[in-house]
Amino acid sequence: MPKHPTGPRTARALGLLAGIAVLPLASLPARADFDSCLAGIQSQAAAAGVSAQTFRAATSGIGYDDKVIELSQAQPEFKTPIWDYMAALVDDERVEDGRAAMRQNAAALAQAESRYGVDRYTIAAVWGVESNFGKNLGKMPLVQSLATLACSNNRRRDFFRGELIATLRIIERGDIAPERLTGSWAGAFGQTQFMPTTYQRLAVDGDGDGRRDVVDSVADAVASTANFLRVAKWQNGQVWGYEVKLPRGFNVAAAGRKNKKPVAHWASLGITRADGRPLSGDGPAGILAPAGIDGPAFLVTRNFDAIYSYNAAESYGLAIAVLSDRLRGRPGVQAAWPTDDPPLSRAERRDLQTRLAARGYDVGEPDGKVGQKTRDAIKDVERRLGMTPTGRAGGKVLEALRGG
Repeated sequence: MPKHPTGPRTARALGLLAGIAVLPLASLPARADFDSCLAGIQSQAAAAGVSAQTFRAATSGIGYDDKVIELSQAQPEFKTPIWDYMAALVDDERVEDGRAAMRQNAAALAQAESRYGVDRYTIAAVWGVESNFGKNLGKMPLVQSLATLACSNNRRRDFFRGELIATLRIIERGDIAPERLTGSWAGAFGQTQFMPTTYQRLAVDGDGDGRRDVVDSVADAVASTANFLRVAKWQNGQVWGYEVKLPRGFNVAAAGRKNKKPVAHWASLGITRADGRPLSGDGPAGILAPAGIDGPAFLVTRNFDAIYSYNAAESYGLAIAVLSDRLRGRPGVQAAWPTDDPPLSRAERRDLQTRLAARGYDVGEPDGKVGQKTRDAIKDVERRLGMTPTGRAGGKVLEALRGG
């Protein structure tokens, strides 16, 4: 997933897509070329402590996976607005699921919090955003996906070769069964979606069974995530930030998350908390305004940077931060996003897909995930309604469908 040097998952579309050179499908290697590539990797794996038996067992029967290449080339035309991104990741459904997951795994979260000095709400928020509390772990076999990328003609094949060898070392050590090592097309796996090399550096045994199983052990997964945030310099007892009001004419471009100043500096510019109270807190902080001056704004501390390092995307970091607040019982984003077409929760997206399917559109299983089939169907509906065909799953098209 992330581009950050210590990020657990450099594999997500938010991070890695931009780093992969496009590989024309016509240049896919022959079987002999793929086998030759694997043979070369085996010698490197052996030097890293992977036995010939483990290598043969893990790679037996795998082949070059065209689907992985197609996914690595995906250059989505549709850019998700921040309000749609937040609505899908931080809705009432996820908050309710998160509170239930926290109750069920209270001991594991409390232990991770105590041991690594990261509060349980932030740990749980990462867990919720990454895999919906263990419900969406990814189904692509890691060895096959990483072998495909390591043997393809892309500029990051050496990176993927390292991830493949790290995966083989996990199998060699016996931490996770080979058949349980499935995940994203680029190798992120487990309850909180670690890349294999990050797993090697930062995964820990949270349940005391001698294994670091971030797939089937929630205790191991949440402890490993807490350890990652600790290494990323999380400061226990400090907030990630909070929503603020910016004065008219404030220069958002000149501020930014990285331009950290003492809180008193921002207060002197007329910035207040969203509820109108004066700013509070110690240490440097920056201003994050993901939708510009007309949308919600946030004062963010170094703890936000620790969250950000998990996937190197401000929208991602904000989703975790706001979800952590909501899990504590605090309100979500208060200011309105600058749109006249309200974003949809996952429940509303499922409703939208169900209504599209009832009208004969092939959108697949109504799951709340807006893919190309759903966007194409929305575009057709928008054309029929005389609307600009955007393909966006928003409140206007849902209301139109509800109205018949």
